[in-house]
Amino acid sequence: MTGGQHDNAGDEPWLLVKAAQEGDTEAFGVLYDQYVDMVFRYVLFRVGGDRAFAEDVTSETFLRALRSIGSVSYQGRDVGAWFVTIARNIVFDHVKSSRYRLEVTTAELQDNREETGGPEQEVMTEATNAELLRCVSQLGDDQRECIVLRFIEGKSVSEVAQLMDRNEGAVKALQHRAVRRLAQILPSWLR
Repeated sequence: MTGGQHDNAGDEPWLLVKAAQEGDTEAFGVLYDQYVDMVFRYVLFRVGGDRAFAEDVTSETFLRALRSIGSVSYQGRDVGAWFVTIARNIVFDHVKSSRYRLEVTTAELQDNREETGGPEQEVMTEATNAELLRCVSQLGDDQRECIVLRFIEGKSVSEVAQLMDRNEGAVKALQHRAVRRLAQILPSWLR
């Protein structure tokens, strides 16, 4: 990557990744906006047109990316390839297990890391999970409830809509805003 003037447009997303790693609260949101449609289209194709599941996988992809942003490094490929790799792993995991339930487990997160480690990595993963839960607790009541129901309890959009007495579109919008907000409040040491 070049410093100073950024003549190569392909480097711009990696500059956003670097900014996110250094604590820029808006950078991950910009990446989300740039890549969410591409990831959704990829996943929709992979899951045979199941829009609800594709939306679930897309949201899970960006949550996992946010959790592991600190471990990704420039590999001479587009940032979109990193998001697609995460999405592909999620689809593979759920097809393999025949369960369309989104669960974030330590083993799955490790699959997306550039390096594998021993006890030190386990400690960092536990610290990351604890910190993410702390950040979730800082969300507004509705956003927090949506994230807990969707990604900790693994409920579908329709189940969350019923539990929160909202329509599915409102739940999807709430989930989108909650993921964006998490990107803003995640502490710099995780980036």
